[in-house]
Amino acid sequence: MSEQKKGRIIILSGPSGVGKGTVLKELLARNPGIHLSISATTRSPRTGEIDGVNYYFITREAFEEHIARGEMLEYASYNGNYYGTPALKVQEKLDDGIDVLLEIEVQGALKVMEARKDVVSIFLLPPSREELEHRLTGRGTEDAETIRKRLEASIYELSLADRYQYRVVNDEIPRAVAEIEQILGCGAAV
Repeated sequence: MSEQKKGRIIILSGPSGVGKGTVLKELLARNPGIHLSISATTRSPRTGEIDGVNYYFITREAFEEHIARGEMLEYASYNGNYYGTPALKVQEKLDDGIDVLLEIEVQGALKVMEARKDVVSIFLLPPSREELEHRLTGRGTEDAETIRKRLEASIYELSLADRYQYRVVNDEIPRAVAEIEQILGCGAAV
């Protein structure tokens, strides 16, 4: 009996506005063998978000209980809310030989990279700081103060990009996705 291959943890991080969501959507559409981990959060759902699909929306108290029991692969506080990755759900997929993609912020990513060796870490970079600012303001979903805070956070996040194994510039979605596929050794087949 041959031993089943274990899945890998794939981390994708980058500053707000870099295009992680768009790159992820394309990557997952082209590679159905990669499972996107669903994070838990204490923030309220945004319009159209569904519990168990976009996030697991839980109370601060419940989140802190999960932390105390060691049930989070990683967690962080961001803009006054907790965000984290439920460890059991990730491990179940890995044990089934499925690669699990974590779209997480830098603080949580560094914790996972410290704790696990089965990680492929990718940092998505903007073509320039000006383009990042343009993308954030162009969304039209946040006020000027929120955009300012996100840009300040991006300076810190970008300073840690060299802690990741790979850095991919998101100048064109198809090119960025193809580069990530090359890193992961996937594309036509996963």
